[in-house]
Amino acid sequence: MRGIFVTGTDTGVGKTVVAASICAASSEPVAALKPVVTGLDEPPGEWPHDHVLLAAATGQTPEQVAPYRFGPPLSPHYAAELAGETIEPARILAAARSHELLVCEGVGGLMVPITTGYLVRDLAVDLELPVVIAARTGLGTINHTLLTVEAARAAGLRVAGVIMTPWPTDPAPIERSNWDTIERLAGVAVHGLPSTNPDSLAAAGASLPLRDWL
Repeated sequence: MRGIFVTGTDTGVGKTVVAASICAASSEPVAALKPVVTGLDEPPGEWPHDHVLLAAATGQTPEQVAPYRFGPPLSPHYAAELAGETIEPARILAAARSHELLVCEGVGGLMVPITTGYLVRDLAVDLELPVVIAARTGLGTINHTLLTVEAARAAGLRVAGVIMTPWPTDPAPIERSNWDTIERLAGVAVHGLPSTNPDSLAAAGASLPLRDWL
């Protein structure tokens, strides 16, 4: 299996937009996996729910993208507990390994528990895919991003890149400084994903080094 594992420095940082942009811009047929989706009780805004957006970018059904789906906007392990369900990592891994080319998007950050004793990071390790990290552009992103890089490398994961999103057309000095500082201190290539919408994902993703990643 080839592919990429998309994680983020936090929840709501733009992981799904990054993952969907990669899928939409891929020159090869690619499948997406979002192992657990929560927050379905909240109505979607400009962007559809994560698994719906990813499905639109790959041609899958939303149910194929997300094996587990829950209403409350909570950590996966807690949402499953409230629903009286048990998340089985083996089911997630089987879904992932049924594809030759996969973009897997994590839930929250690397250290979020999917279920008791199994973190998002554990899933990335089991899949043996290189990791790209979605990060914010502004104040605080250096610390959050470097911690995420360290958490990934401590588990033996290869960090393929950091994607700052949304990257403005006219970045402020602090944004340029954050980019340069993360690249220097983490020793990893930093890229910017331009502001996009559900109809322009492929154009945004084309700015990323997908040939190297996929």
